[in-house]
Amino acid sequence: MDLILLAEMIAAAVAAALLYTIIGIIPGTDETAVLVPVTLILVLAGVQPVIVLCFFISAVIANNLMDAVPAAIVGIPGGVMASPLVDHAQLLKRKGMADRSLRKMAAGSLIGVLVSVPVSLLLARSLIPLAEAIKAYANPLFFAGAVLLALLSKNKLLALASILPFTLLIEGLRYLYWGIGIVPRGTTVFISFFLGITIGPVILTLFELLNKEKRERLTCDQPRRITLQKVPFEWKSLNPFQALKKQEWVTSAGASLISCFTFILSPVGMTTLLGELFSKRTQDPVERSVLAITTMNALANATYLSGTLIPLIALGIPLSPVAIGPAHALFDAPPVFTTTHNMHHILSQTDFILATVIGAGVALVVTYTLAIKYAQSICAFVFKRIPHEAILGLFCAFVLLLAYMDAGWMNIGGVMLIGLVSGLLHRWGVGYGILFMVLYAAPWLVSGF
Repeated sequence: MDLILLAEMIAAAVAAALLYTIIGIIPGTDETAVLVPVTLILVLAGVQPVIVLCFFISAVIANNLMDAVPAAIVGIPGGVMASPLVDHAQLLKRKGMADRSLRKMAAGSLIGVLVSVPVSLLLARSLIPLAEAIKAYANPLFFAGAVLLALLSKNKLLALASILPFTLLIEGLRYLYWGIGIVPRGTTVFISFFLGITIGPVILTLFELLNKEKRERLTCDQPRRITLQKVPFEWKSLNPFQALKKQEWVTSAGASLISCFTFILSPVGMTTLLGELFSKRTQDPVERSVLAITTMNALANATYLSGTLIPLIALGIPLSPVAIGPAHALFDAPPVFTTTHNMHHILSQTDFILATVIGAGVALVVTYTLAIKYAQSICAFVFKRIPHEAILGLFCAFVLLLAYMDAGWMNIGGVMLIGLVSGLLHRWGVGYGILFMVLYAAPWLVSGF
């Protein structure tokens, strides 16, 4: 690896950290919806895989760290992974401790990265001898993963009942395309269907706005007012171990370690479960909330990093909710990557380690500093100057473009149909992980009938 490539990796990591520092703060953005399109663009543009991986690792850490900032300051989650800590952050905000909770969240994220990176790399290496045996049962494992995630979700019966109908929708569209000659028989339309699931809630909301009665119920008489309290900055607050008590960093490290071994489970589910489990024994409600937000932020990064690195390095197939969701473009982005020719097959162990360490290191230096020193200024800029709708509109346009490139005008309608169904199921409580697993297992499931 030469110096020019190292410089490009560092530049990509810095760019990702800066970009997702802004995107992470935008309220309501879903991690999958903002990570997949950008990563996919880089892959399809022919950027070297090791640079793409470095960019992605930096983006994940920056996004997960910054989406907790609006939760701490104004009580609005920046993304799905910040949702479990909103109640705890609100309690601390009411107590006038927003600045303290922000430092705790940032320090927790740092602990999660420092623990999960080496553990994930070691665990992935230990699973490599078992890779072929696992890949031989990939399709049944995807189906089993969908069932397992359904059983662990809040709406178990609905999630289980949705597996077969959603399978028939996916395969029905594929057979329709083959039957009318849109794509050659045997060609699998995948990436646009995947992105249709990703932006499903957005498509559903846009269709709802065509309903006159719905629009009338959404009218607003005046702009929403958000108050930001200015907090003085102190350089000593950049020291994460000064921001955390011993119990907090030990608990965060322990929870992060456990989450690396549960990489096949839902990151949001594990963040909520372990965060509440490790904090519930604390009697004082304020201290319990502090411990919860610290642990949950550590888990947010630990679950994402382990869920990406372990399947990517050890298996080469997206056998985790993170791998099959936000990190999907690292595994399958035709024609550049397929499940039989992706980063797992292209990069060496040294490449994986360097890309991960550089991406994580740059993201921590850049984003952690920005989160501690400039979080409120960034929040004010984003809330005033960057419309949420503009970001979502950009990603929707990209998805529709890829739908056209995959299978023409007809596929735009197919992707919108998948988006409507997946958006409705997601609103009812069926997680993305279940739908993504079904998307992979659909051909195998249909072949069994």
